[in-house]
Amino acid sequence: MTEKAIIMEESAVTRALTRISHEILEKNRGATGVCLVGIRRRGAALAKIIADNIAGIENVPVPCGDIDIGYYRDDLSGLENMPVFKKAELPFSIEGKKVVLVDDVLCTGRTVRAAIEAVFSIGRPAAIQLAILIDRGHRELPIRADYVGKNIPTSKTELVSVHIPPFDDDTSVKLLGPD
Repeated sequence: MTEKAIIMEESAVTRALTRISHEILEKNRGATGVCLVGIRRRGAALAKIIADNIAGIENVPVPCGDIDIGYYRDDLSGLENMPVFKKAELPFSIEGKKVVLVDDVLCTGRTVRAAIEAVFSIGRPAAIQLAILIDRGHRELPIRADYVGKNIPTSKTELVSVHIPPFDDDTSVKLLGPD
């Protein structure tokens, strides 16, 4: 895949995550009863940034954790040498809380479906909301994000690549296409 365009530079990513943080607070009338759950890998890093933003705005810490949804995926049955997945765990209770799932890119909706199943395997939240940095369309399931950093219409042959520390050296969102 070849880099076709830089969709968001660091400042645009920072602005989008700051806006999402404010929208979460506005929709939930503050941070009380809210917890953030990042979908590993990059969703976890984004959830931490949003949690830090909310703590800075409200002067209240927000529980933040991450889950590995591999155990709950519906599209891994044909893989050879399948890795070992663990059931989801969080370092705090989600019972009766408003859980905000956080991920980097929303496409088909299958990752989010698996994350919702993982959350319900842990407990029963009052509500589940979804925060996404990039929504690229191509839904296969009826899933819609509550908070979106940017909508990017793409073709199915293109990829959206989110770069964020600690996984990458820079913070950006890039559009990749076939060579």
